[in-house]
Amino acid sequence: MIYRFIEIKAFTYRIGLVFIFYMISRWLFAFFNSDFIKIDSWYEFFLLSTYGLKFDLAAIIYMQGVFILMSFIPGRPIYKSWYKTTLKFFYFTGAFVGLGLNFIDFAYYRFNLMRMNSNVFEVIENEQNKAKLFYHFFDEYLYLFFLFFFFSILWFYLYRLVKIDIKTRKFSNYYWYKSTAVFLLIIFLCVGGVRGDYKKSTRPITLIHAMENVDNPQHADFILNTPFTIIRTWRKTSFKLTNKYSKQEIEQVIKPEKNYSNKNNDSIKPNVIIFILESMGREYWGSLNRERKIPNYKGYTPFLDSLSKHSLIFTNFFSNSRKSIHGMSAILAGIPSFETAYTSSAYSNQPIESIVSVVNSLGYDSSFFHGAPNGSMGFLGFSKTLGFNNYYGKDEYNNDDDFDGYWGIWDEPFLNYTKNIIDKKKEPFFATVFTLTSHEPYIIPQKYEDKFEGGFLPMHKTVRYTDFSIKKFFDRAKTQPWFDNTIFLFTADHGNQTYYDYYKKIINRFANPLMIYWPKGTLKGVSDQLSHHMDIYPTLVDLIGYDKSFRSWGQSLVSENQDEPYVINYFGGGSYFIMNEDYIAISNGEKIIGFYDSKDKDLENNLINNSNNKMKKLAYKFNLFLQNYMNRIVKGEMKLENSDE
Repeated sequence: MIYRFIEIKAFTYRIGLVFIFYMISRWLFAFFNSDFIKIDSWYEFFLLSTYGLKFDLAAIIYMQGVFILMSFIPGRPIYKSWYKTTLKFFYFTGAFVGLGLNFIDFAYYRFNLMRMNSNVFEVIENEQNKAKLFYHFFDEYLYLFFLFFFFSILWFYLYRLVKIDIKTRKFSNYYWYKSTAVFLLIIFLCVGGVRGDYKKSTRPITLIHAMENVDNPQHADFILNTPFTIIRTWRKTSFKLTNKYSKQEIEQVIKPEKNYSNKNNDSIKPNVIIFILESMGREYWGSLNRERKIPNYKGYTPFLDSLSKHSLIFTNFFSNSRKSIHGMSAILAGIPSFETAYTSSAYSNQPIESIVSVVNSLGYDSSFFHGAPNGSMGFLGFSKTLGFNNYYGKDEYNNDDDFDGYWGIWDEPFLNYTKNIIDKKKEPFFATVFTLTSHEPYIIPQKYEDKFEGGFLPMHKTVRYTDFSIKKFFDRAKTQPWFDNTIFLFTADHGNQTYYDYYKKIINRFANPLMIYWPKGTLKGVSDQLSHHMDIYPTLVDLIGYDKSFRSWGQSLVSENQDEPYVINYFGGGSYFIMNEDYIAISNGEKIIGFYDSKDKDLENNLINNSNNKMKKLAYKFNLFLQNYMNRIVKGEMKLENSDE
């Protein structure tokens, strides 16, 4: 009996340590991201911490499952040194992997603004210099590595304070009966811990359940832990068929099939160049913030600001993406990425309608340019899915003298290379240029270190450099015969480092730029219309004069016939938002859990208890959109001719 007590005492102590270090990790996560995760009081802080315990329990069962079962399996030779060593190995493997994942999110969360999930691996899986990138991140976040090793050593020390000192054991019939009963009880408790409870309708708890007791999506990120979010999204898909709403309802409200009359009557079609500017969110663009009245505001895009005076700019534009590859699908094909990213799903290889397929059908030469090694970020594979005729990357550039040492070719020389390739193209041509330098580790060529004044954040100098690189591209391109008949569209995949409080607000973290410049056209002015990535594809389809029907959840921003604008995106933690000009609705994918005034970008005042018809219509629109989005992807109806919904 005394042996059993010693074992249970040691097990409880060791599992208790796992809970303690998971909780400490949660608190450190909040500390390192305190400018994003706002908690109003100590009471709320500890209340949210208690909500996190069931997610910690589930993660601990996943990560410590072998240790838990080995600690209670009947007949275990706990007195044998080899068994103790094996037990310790599985304990600390689960412990340190879990701790390490939580610590990585202290830094990574600032770039992604959601807990890491299994999609994180698509960021690096195609990179050719993983070792160098790891070394850079090690050097950049050395303090986190020291902190991790400190807690690891502390954990190992505390583990050793309680030992199981059993020399031998007798296995009586009573022992076998009791041990088997305890073992089965442990399995039963583990099943309940993974499921969240024992209700008949319960399935294993997921990210969505983190929103059950909170209104703020960032509070859900505090409640969750990173091992849980990775495990619960590993090889999982959130795509599912539903038939709650009819085809007629969807067509009336969402209008996923678009058709624009042919405005462009010229026999010569315009060329199109889309610049997707890496991480260059709306915050950095002076021309997009003139009317914001942000205290002490400073912009970092002097050339783009000068070009904006001759362009049509959109000051209320938002992204539908968080990662670069997700931006590619949202911008070029109008496909946003939610809990399961479309580009990393099992459905991503199906034929899809996009601006690329449209221009190809009109006889355009289509090319994708990105200065990283071919395959980086998954761009090469998805460019083939979209149907680009040509792909130009670091491999085609073929000059490592201009390699930045981390991601690819510096923006200035690669944009010069891009211009030289375009000069040889037969018109009309379509090109997507994805820049690279304005990205962590925030470095620019040595020869320009003294040319560009830094800002409040490391990102600011790289934004200046990319803006300068675009200016050099335009200085060279404007003398070419193709220039005047080319539509230039500028946007970004997502934002990056944030300095101003206005852009730290939850919704404004998705604030993005959009500018359209057409030297021979009449597209000039400032629009504050609510818009998002999904509107780019139909806008370009409209501008080039394509007059057939096509699939799109967005709308042309230059059409005379405008539907009610809206923005949609995914927070993480299982929650989505949809916003129109009046309200913001928050959904966990199954039901609406919050309504906010559209001006309440930090989601401070939940109006759900006073919902009105306008709010209910917005919720209805979200549900229609989500059903059509899921069904079309699952049923392979991403090209209009394949649709029968």
